[in-house]
Amino acid sequence: MKRRVVITGLGVRAPGSRNAKEFWELISSGTSAVRAITLFDASGFRSRIAGECDFDPVAEGFSAQEIRRLDRGAQLAVAAAREAVADAGLDMDRIDPHRTGTSVGSAIGGTMSVAQEYGVLSDNGRKWLLDHEYAVPHMYNYLIPTSLAAEVAWEIGAEGPVALVSTGCTAGIESVSHAAQLIREGAADVMLAGASDAPISPICVASFDAVKATTPRNDQPATASRPFDRTRNGFVLAEGSAMLVLEELDHARERGAHVYAEIGGWDVRANAFHMTGLRAEGPELAKAIEVALRMAERTPEQVDYVNAHGSGTDQNDRHETDAFKRSLGEHAYRTPVSSIKSMIGHSLGSVGSVEIAACALAIENGVIPPTANLREPDPELDLDYVPLTARPAQLRTVLKVGSGFGGFQSAMVLTEGER
Repeated sequence: MKRRVVITGLGVRAPGSRNAKEFWELISSGTSAVRAITLFDASGFRSRIAGECDFDPVAEGFSAQEIRRLDRGAQLAVAAAREAVADAGLDMDRIDPHRTGTSVGSAIGGTMSVAQEYGVLSDNGRKWLLDHEYAVPHMYNYLIPTSLAAEVAWEIGAEGPVALVSTGCTAGIESVSHAAQLIREGAADVMLAGASDAPISPICVASFDAVKATTPRNDQPATASRPFDRTRNGFVLAEGSAMLVLEELDHARERGAHVYAEIGGWDVRANAFHMTGLRAEGPELAKAIEVALRMAERTPEQVDYVNAHGSGTDQNDRHETDAFKRSLGEHAYRTPVSSIKSMIGHSLGSVGSVEIAACALAIENGVIPPTANLREPDPELDLDYVPLTARPAQLRTVLKVGSGFGGFQSAMVLTEGER
């Protein structure tokens, strides 16, 4: 008998919100959390805006030693993990730790702390020869992304499968897919899955400046992220984390857990085409959607909503639109599509998990979050992108997609859970 995977707990740390409840209130209201960068002096950069989290590690209960030891991305992940476990009502003393695992995604790992410590070691770039004696003892953890997954596992006492998935901007989808696969195949009963990234640092901002991927609309931060809009001119960098408690359905039933949604199917493809470029017609993403739907035993006509990658770049929005038409056929024209990056920006590897949380909450609340700032529709993008205002809808089948540097194309299908 096929083992089914459900979401029973959510934890979110995203721009403009301190928990999952505030996150849902933000995205369902169509409110933007994008602002001028405050985490460092960005005055010399092309793009000087971002989706920053109002994150206070002291208020979150981190000790001074933990704050010193953990990179900001790890702090976001641990805080989200704590919320997810509490939301699921998991008593870690009553479940088998060897049947409980973690799967965490990240595009850049501890880059924020690596950059900060490099500044110390090099005396802010004045020295080519670095003196290792100035390095903090936690430097290894900053350099090795797997430490992020280990921190989450230690936090909840999980002794089962553990993994760090780093597939660029699709890592947040792939980490959840990997966790779901482990449950489905019987390697675990409970998985804490999600992703975290804290990229708002000079090195990351400079990197995206160099390829002109981010928007230079610095004088209008709240309306700068404009997926599917004719005036879009790049994405808004962001930070954040989302962690999800995944359980085998019978395991969840036995303890009377609340089910947000079921994860029915998933797939990932590589376009083998270009490091950052995309084929306009989106064949790889379309194939990932087809496989995910088949795995979930759903037809294209059953898709009620698509949560898009929707980064706000010209090539991505065209690529996705063509992929939806290719995979959903005529039903694509009847299917609402929206991008919450219009409100919270693009937090690289973590955003896929944040968007999966948004999908689960959309199913739970019967509301499709809007695409904010979509005021001038691109005439070449002719689907229903739910502009400006949230829309009530009964959602039984939701499609989540993602696209990342390196050519990764991912899809996941979530279905209405048992009430």
